[in-house]
Amino acid sequence: MSQKKLWMLAAIRPLVLTIVFCGATVGLTACDKANAQNDNPASAVKSEELIRTSQSWDGVERPDYLQGRPELVAVKYEFPAGQKLGWHHHPVMNYGILVQGELTIIGQDGRENTVHEGEVVVEMVNTIHHGENRGTKPVILYMFYLSQEGLPLAVQHPEIPLE
Repeated sequence: MSQKKLWMLAAIRPLVLTIVFCGATVGLTACDKANAQNDNPASAVKSEELIRTSQSWDGVERPDYLQGRPELVAVKYEFPAGQKLGWHHHPVMNYGILVQGELTIIGQDGRENTVHEGEVVVEMVNTIHHGENRGTKPVILYMFYLSQEGLPLAVQHPEIPLE
């Protein structure tokens, strides 16, 4: 090979390596982008039905829906450890999910239901009860009410003493 051809190959070699390297990098980047679309969180959405019921936790059938326009209410509750809620009842249907701690619900008849982290609770309607955080950490509870404008979510019964 002539000196001139060797010089040209020596000059071109870094350019060829750069093109090959960049081409591979572009190809890998394109592959990464394609894989990123496969890793799209929307395509990884999972669904798990937590509960489907027509009864509250004590086995009582849910009442019929109210007549008129519904009002949906979501409430986040936080109960410190050792906290007791007063006796109350709910005039509207509600359910929720406990995201932290343990909450014990006590019916006026003495029946109890302890709800743990990650569990769903379907509350009683028009039945007097109260709740207690008997655990060591705060309870965080998200409740969802199927109500109507002007209706209370709970009616307190201060005339009934807590034990």
